[in-house]
Amino acid sequence: MKIKGNIVDIKNRRIYKGEVSIIEGKITAIQAQDHDVENYIMPGFIDAHIHIESSMLVPSEFARIAVTHGTVATVSDPHEIANVLGIEGVNFMIENGKQSPFKFNFGAPSCVPATTFESAGAVIDSEGIKELMANPDIKYLAELMNYPGVLFDDPEVLKKIAWAKHYQKPVDGHAPGVLGDDITKYINAGISTDHECFTYEEGLEKLNKGMKILIREGSAAKNFEALIDLLPEHFENIMFCSDDKHPDDLMIGHINTLCARAVAKGMDVFQVLQAACVNPVKHYNLELGQLEIGDAADFIVVENLTDFKVLETYIDGHLVSEHGVSKLKSLPFENLNNFNTSEKEVSAFRLPSEAKHIRVIEAMEGQLVTNQLIEKTTIKNGNLISNTATDVLKMAVVNRYNDDAPALGFIKNFGLKEGAIASSVGHDSHNIVAVGVSDEMLCKAVNLIIKNKGGICAVNSSEDLSAEKMEKIVPLPVAGIMSDKDGATIGRQYADLDRMAKQLGSSLNAPYMTLSFMALLVIPSLKLSDKGLFDGKAFEFVSLEVD
Repeated sequence: MKIKGNIVDIKNRRIYKGEVSIIEGKITAIQAQDHDVENYIMPGFIDAHIHIESSMLVPSEFARIAVTHGTVATVSDPHEIANVLGIEGVNFMIENGKQSPFKFNFGAPSCVPATTFESAGAVIDSEGIKELMANPDIKYLAELMNYPGVLFDDPEVLKKIAWAKHYQKPVDGHAPGVLGDDITKYINAGISTDHECFTYEEGLEKLNKGMKILIREGSAAKNFEALIDLLPEHFENIMFCSDDKHPDDLMIGHINTLCARAVAKGMDVFQVLQAACVNPVKHYNLELGQLEIGDAADFIVVENLTDFKVLETYIDGHLVSEHGVSKLKSLPFENLNNFNTSEKEVSAFRLPSEAKHIRVIEAMEGQLVTNQLIEKTTIKNGNLISNTATDVLKMAVVNRYNDDAPALGFIKNFGLKEGAIASSVGHDSHNIVAVGVSDEMLCKAVNLIIKNKGGICAVNSSEDLSAEKMEKIVPLPVAGIMSDKDGATIGRQYADLDRMAKQLGSSLNAPYMTLSFMALLVIPSLKLSDKGLFDGKAFEFVSLEVD
């Protein structure tokens, strides 16, 4: 097989007309050749850090969509399913990924559970990390979110890092806002990357101290604008990632869109493509073709080098996508889950109090970090309730693994005027997270998730809505966090649900993605776990009531 086009030679910073020859999945020749083909042939895109589970798709279904955008590989942390099902979940992701020609590169989840301050479905200790690190399918130690454990020399955390070093595999970082002597110690422990920077200054300090920085643009956390100006001076140590990509967003674009945005800002195209296509291969020692003779024929054909419209995607010499249409097929797989809680009564969502002020989580558009606010209470019949006028809404986190009472708190900026929304995608432990305008609506949303053993939903009680519109759910029967449907179907279902949440009043761009991070204790400042309100800076529980 021979393919003509303008060859994009990132390594030597040149573009020339040529022809690529492929035999049995390998590039056997790249020859300069005069022709009239205007398309560009270049290495495929790589997402340098993503949780496939957050697409709500199993790996083989994620691949079917990703290849249409020119993505040929990911560096994937199966942390989400590991918190539900442990090593069994990690193995599920690896084996399902192998059904596809797409090049998944999975890591060993380093923090299962992420903290001891929440209920998870599994534990992966240092012996579990040892087992995973010995597996050739595991390419790295995934993001070490327990940065306090590193800073305070937690023996178990250090053992996990030691096993990664023993097997000569990189260690990914996760250190939002950690600077100064603390980040120096974190890096010196052997941690080489960070995808959590949210300011230019933070990224610059970490780069200057030897870290590689991943510029993240996902469905909830969007740091591209804050960090992209680091690229011209540090392109050799920059990578692009999405971290978390919801299915409707994945249908629209992936790493290709970040390249287009960077070039539109006047960035050097070779530097942009080095970050998007080359640096992850070098850092993680990926078995991935780089458009060189002898490489696997992993490359893409794009219309131009400005908007990077993908015409064709090749993996191991096979055409896997053409003009936006995936050639990969949906494949059957065996399901697995871990959902063991029963339906709740409305009384479980009551919060007796006489306090005048409470701590409130402030959700931030496009960020995983939150603020802590002190707000006046709204009390009815001795019960703390939501106040839609001030947008201080009751929030619940319900343990999905055992029958425990819901943890209750309050949150601002979701904007709901009616009903409630809920999700069993609740990083990191994937308990049920819900926000609503009343206790009744919270209960209704939570119970809808429980009935389906996982999903994301919206419920309402408005009399002007038809019965079929009073509740809507996208079931997630695979571990309670992924669908068993094809990508196009789940993408449409999710988009419909997103619209319903916004019809209920939510002003957030991605309400469900934002909701999923409100129980993520390792990201400051104030979060809610199934065990209570948690201060991510002090790393301790705090009381809801202030006075």
